Amino acid sequence: MLGLPSLVGPLPSFDPAVAPPAPAPLFADWLTEAVEAGVREPHAATLSTVDEHGWPSARVLILKDLKGDGWQFASSRAGRKGRELAANPWAALTFYWSSLGRQVRVRGAVSAADTDLSAADFLGRSPSARAVALLGMQGQRLADAEQVGPAVDHARARIDADPGLVFPDWTLYTLHADEVEFWQGDPDRRHTRLSYRLGDDGWTKELLWP
Repeated sequence: MLGLPSLVGPLPSFDPAVAPPAPAPLFADWLTEAVEAGVREPHAATLSTVDEHGWPSARVLILKDLKGDGWQFASSRAGRKGRELAANPWAALTFYWSSLGRQVRVRGAVSAADTDLSAADFLGRSPSARAVALLGMQGQRLADAEQVGPAVDHARARIDADPGLVFPDWTLYTLHADEVEFWQGDPDRRHTRLSYRLGDDGWTKELLWP
C-alpha cells in the first residue's frame, strides 16, 4: 500500500573501505550482527531459479551453511527447485534484514553434494520435517487437505521405526558465488552498495550508485 514507511531508522553504518577482500567473511559478519540484533530467522533467504523456458520462480528457504565461497541450502531434487536447477544450474539468493536496512544478493552456479552429505543433512532435520519430505509430494496437486495429516503420521511412523531412513531425492546444494552485493539502506536514500565479482585473479570490489 502506498504511504507505508520504509527504512525507518536508526540503521547501522557500513564503511566499504574496511570491507574484507572476499565476500564470505563480510556476509558472516552481517549475519552475526543480524542474529545479535534479534532479527527473526536471519538465515532465511529468497532462492530464485529459472526453468528450461527461461521462466523465473522464487521462494523463501533456510541457508544451511556457508562453506568457503559456497552458500548451502537443501531440497528435494524432484520438486520444482530441483527440476529447475537440473535444467539450469544457476541461481540467486537474496537476504533481507529489514530492521537493519540491509540486503545481500548472491549469484552463481549451483552444484549438488554427494549422497552421503545429502543424507547427513536430511538426518539433521527435525522428525516432522523429515516426515513431510519423505512423502515426496512437495508442490504436487492436493485434492483434499484431510489427506495431509494421515500421510504425515504414516511417514512419521516409518521414521520412528527406522531413524536412519533417508529420502533418496533429498539433496544438499551449494551456490558457488561469482557475484555478491551488500546493500546498506539509508533513510535519505543515499544507500551504500558494495559489489564483489569473481574473476580469474580472484575477487574484485567496486561501489555502485544507489
